[in-house]
This record gives sequence, structure tokens and C-alpha cells, in this order.
Amino acid sequence: MPHPLLHLAVALDTPQPSGGAAHDAAYDAAHLVALARLAERGGLTFVTLGDGFGRPGLDAPAVLARIAPATERIGLIPTVTTTHTEPFHVSTTVATLDWVSRGRAGWAVEVSTTEADAALFGRRPAAPPAEAWAEAGEVADVAARLWDSWEDDAEIRDRATGRFIDRDKLHHVDFTGRTFSVRGPSIVPRPPQGRPVIAVDATDEPAREVAAAHADLALVRVEDPATARAVREELRDRARGHGRDPGHLLVFASLPVELDDAADGAGLAELIADWRAAGAADGFHLRPADPVRDLARLVEATVPVLRARGLLGRPGHPGGTLREHLGLPRPASRYALARETA
Repeated sequence: MPHPLLHLAVALDTPQPSGGAAHDAAYDAAHLVALARLAERGGLTFVTLGDGFGRPGLDAPAVLARIAPATERIGLIPTVTTTHTEPFHVSTTVATLDWVSRGRAGWAVEVSTTEADAALFGRRPAAPPAEAWAEAGEVADVAARLWDSWEDDAEIRDRATGRFIDRDKLHHVDFTGRTFSVRGPSIVPRPPQGRPVIAVDATDEPAREVAAAHADLALVRVEDPATARAVREELRDRARGHGRDPGHLLVFASLPVELDDAADGAGLAELIADWRAAGAADGFHLRPADPVRDLARLVEATVPVLRARGLLGRPGHPGGTLREHLGLPRPASRYALARETA
């Protein structure tokens, strides 16, 4: 069954300007900070921000790094595309965001399958979806290994001896995939969460297999609670098949919302409550048509109804990290465990 209290999250993505219009980076960043603060005041668990190679806009991890010091509790999950991007850089980028946010970072795994994106890099042609997602799974695997490559107490900062780290507690990952190899260790100390939260849009195959093997959070775009529940059960069965605790894979229904007036916010609350009662999801990832209008109405109209019905907790979040907010354990470094066992 779903967790006692549901989680709400929201996408901050705004419509792209038409006709190739340029972005005002300072305005866009300030605008997104205001939206994130509003989501935090409403008690939402996290926000997501999309990214892409071939369209104008801001870099999602950089924007959320700007938002991090302007917020206190809300989780920050940028999209980072694995295709055409060095896995070591992906790992470092997400780990850095986790440090900047004091343990509130996640990573929405995405792939690119277009020739236009491939042409921007010129390294290789576009890959079909199955191949791109297989590579993404390997990137998620090696990223977790890189986050583990510093044990939690690897930093000793001993001024007397001039030693910053205990080299015995840094580890080479020595990973070889189908399209890349990574030696490691990371150049960033182990993130506050141990491993930042990995999210995957698991609506389609083969992303679903990557989610079952590597994700903490699966987002599924569905149209009815029965389908959502079936997908949730399928993903958890697959996670069990990978030797994972299925309870450590949270499944969120990802729903488009367009709230034309305040009454629509009372209607969204009813829909969420009904889906929740049907055991459809652990939480809801809402994709507003107009983030400025819809997020305000979500916070002012939907959230109070859900809270009055006992489905949402108080505005503050339990714990301090995104993992703690979601009720997920902090994983130990695999290398520390191996060294202790040896």
C-alpha cells in the first residue's frame, strides 16, 4: 500500500518562447526562484526542472543550484541527459548540487535520440531508444559508484600532518560499459545524501527497466488510477527481480494540470484523493500548463483540502534531506562495506 502520507511535486518548466526569442537569464532565474519558494511554502516535496540540448533555455542543474540557497526544505531535481554527456561529469554535477542544497538534490535521468542533438556534439550518430536507455542505466550505475567512491569519513583535514583525505578511504570504481569507461574516484566528496535521489520517467519501455534497476523514484504518465496501480505493481516486481527492496522504489503518477479557477483546485484535490484511495501511487508529480497560475491555485486551493482530509502533513518536511522527506534510507558506500567485510 502507499505510504501513510502522500507526496506532491511540481514541474517548474515554462513554455518556450516562440520564434527563437532569446531568454533573459536573470529574469528567468528570479522567476523560477519565486516559483520554488511558493512550492516550498505549500509543503510540496520537490520540484523538477527539465533541460535539453537543442532548445533555448537555462541549464537545469545550474538554475537549481541558484535556487538552492534561496530555499530551505524543498527537493530539487533537474533533468540531466546521459547521451553525449560524460558520466563522470553527470555524477559530479549532481553531487555538487547535493552539497549546495545541503542534501536536497535529485537527478531526473533522460536520454537523447535525435540527430539534431547528436550534431551539436559531432561525436557519434543518434542512438535508438533501447540503446540510449541501456547506456543511461550504465550511467546511473557508475554515478552511484562514483558517489560511493569517497567513504563518508574520507575527509580528515588534519592540519598537523597536512593530510586532507585518508587515501585508504578513496576508491577506484574501474567501470567499463558498452560505450564508456570510468576509473574514478570522484573529485567531489561523498554527497550529503550518500547518493542523491535518482528519478526516471518510466512511462515507456525501456526506461521502465532502468527505473526498476536504478531509480529511487519513478514518474509515470498515466490517465487513470487502474493503469497507475498496475504500473506501480509492475515496477516494484521488476525491482524485486533486481534484488532490490521494492519499498525503496517510489512511484509517482505524473499528471498534467490546468486550473482555470480556484474551484478547479477543489476538483484536483478530489481526483488526487480518489487515486490515492485506489492505491494508484505513492505521490503525484503535477505538470502545470501555466506554472505561475496553476502553482498558486495548487497551493491556495488544492493543498489545504488535502491537508484537511489528512492526506498531507504539515507545511514543514520531516528530516532535512530529500531522501528523508521521501522516507528513503541513506545508502552506505559499497566500498566502505566491502572494506569492513574484508
